[in-house]
Amino acid sequence: MPTKSAKGTALITGASKGIGAVYADRLARRGYDLVLVARDEQRLGAVAERLNRETGRAVSPLVADLSLPADLAKVEAELRDDPAITLLVNNAGIADIVPLLDADVEKMDAMIQLNTVALMRLTYAAAPAFVKRGTGTIINIASVVGIAPERLNGVYGATKAFVIAFSHSLQHELADKGIRIQAVLPGATATDIWESAGKHWRDLPASMVMMPEDMVDAALAGLDQGELVTIPGLQDGAEWTRFEAARRALAPLFANSMPAPRYRPSLTRAA
Repeated sequence: MPTKSAKGTALITGASKGIGAVYADRLARRGYDLVLVARDEQRLGAVAERLNRETGRAVSPLVADLSLPADLAKVEAELRDDPAITLLVNNAGIADIVPLLDADVEKMDAMIQLNTVALMRLTYAAAPAFVKRGTGTIINIASVVGIAPERLNGVYGATKAFVIAFSHSLQHELADKGIRIQAVLPGATATDIWESAGKHWRDLPASMVMMPEDMVDAALAGLDQGELVTIPGLQDGAEWTRFEAARRALAPLFANSMPAPRYRPSLTRAA
């Protein structure tokens, strides 16, 4: 019987395949017990059984479709009520590559619900418990399209921009309470999220597609290094440092009681 982990338990959404399953593997091997959340009961059970056998960690499958309010509430309750949970990986999500004017608005609405609302609600369930204990980690899987929304479907990019902004806000509010926040921005990754969005990842240039194992290993290395934002495919980290410094430098310039001169009516026009 597995002994209780000194590191606590990691709850991972979208854990039956792809990036989520790799996180489950890596965190179990780092000594975490696991609660694995996904909607495919058979696949989820197979992942849980394998990791328990290979790592000796306690692995509990929690079957839930986060697009369903009752299932989402079930996972929220797990995060609120299990004091062993010390790490949340918000990984579950869907994508689309269809141009905005060709997209099904109902599918876009479903994407917003899963990629942003579910992620927000799970974070709100976990954060107070983490703050009360003075420790905890929240990893939010965003995307590079969150800062480059022109590259794919705009609603998908907008949901990932939400994840990035939300993570920044969480860091601002929770860092001094002992809570670690990390936003991970993968580029194209070899998972079936592409196929469900309408294009197989094998149809993309091989030079731009990262294997999920490499992506997760890089993300965890970024977490170990204390990064708030980790972009595994960005070769020169100084580029992000400069981008982030420029963004922060711009923020104080927004607060003025008067419009900028370029927006003020001229005296001639006013007359």
